[in-house]
Amino acid sequence: MLGLADIGLEWDAAACRTAHAAGHATIQTDVATYPTAPFKDRIAGLIASAPCQAWSRAGKRGGLADQALVHQAVHDLAHGRDTRAGLLAQCQDERSLLAAEPMRWLYDLRPEWACLEEVPDVLPLFQQYAGILRDWGYSVWVGILNAADYGVPQTRKRAILLASRIRHVTAPDPTHAKSPALDLFGGCLAPWVSMADALALPSGVTVNTRGDRPKDERGRAAGGNEFSADGPSNALTGRARSWKLRSGQGWKLPSGDVERYERALSEPSFTITSTASRCKWVGDGVEERSLTLAEAAILQSFRADHSFYGTRTKQFEQVGNAVPPLLAAHIVSVATGIPVRSTLEVAA
Repeated sequence: MLGLADIGLEWDAAACRTAHAAGHATIQTDVATYPTAPFKDRIAGLIASAPCQAWSRAGKRGGLADQALVHQAVHDLAHGRDTRAGLLAQCQDERSLLAAEPMRWLYDLRPEWACLEEVPDVLPLFQQYAGILRDWGYSVWVGILNAADYGVPQTRKRAILLASRIRHVTAPDPTHAKSPALDLFGGCLAPWVSMADALALPSGVTVNTRGDRPKDERGRAAGGNEFSADGPSNALTGRARSWKLRSGQGWKLPSGDVERYERALSEPSFTITSTASRCKWVGDGVEERSLTLAEAAILQSFRADHSFYGTRTKQFEQVGNAVPPLLAAHIVSVATGIPVRSTLEVAA
């Protein structure tokens, strides 16, 4: 969407296959052991998105327990001292220190621009990065962005760091809003894109993200997060493979060839082929089916025909772990000064 050439460093074999198929040069490696020297004076920018599992509220959050060690690693790397081995031995989660890894690359390469992404709880670490980068002469912006504000049909909030040595940077201008209002010049942002609009679902669909939980003594479900598809979806993770879509109405489902198939509940039950899964009755006129991989990809703003490789679990992990491409394009656009092209322009 920006016309940039890139070289990626990626640990996971299936993710590397997916990247290669999409035309991205990717080296399968441990980024923490790969040397920076081959890239010296050969790159313009650095994009870093460390694993979030150690920091995510959905996990054990070992990264928060290791936070002081990660801050120490960032400080040391910013002063040319590599103390990672000793600090890693003290970490509760071996992935925690990967959040400090971008500083090694920034210190060694001093790129023209950089973009970092992580879950919101990493914001204090990014603020430490920002102070260091400003001392090195970079313009820096740090904050929390919501993917829904940039046309992604998902309320995914992430900590973002933008830095540039050659231009002033600030947060990318939003293109969408939850409740759009006219500005002083009569302009208006577009409304958030709903999950139902993005996937051509009927209104009234409910999405269950954690499965049914036993009811308490008052008859209330204990657990089982749910949201309405009439707004943007919740933030996707690899666990989106277990999301259940429920409705008492007909479905419009994307098939492998991107045509639409519609049925009413009064019709016989059917099996959706290709990426879709079997629908089933759950009682009281309600029908349930799983979120498909193609739908998860669309909710992350991938093209509908984007290919993912590996097992079903690996494919959903790749979708859930990704920065939504549309959000990423707006972020990197600020750092590079390159305007965002629409997906239609890219396809043409």
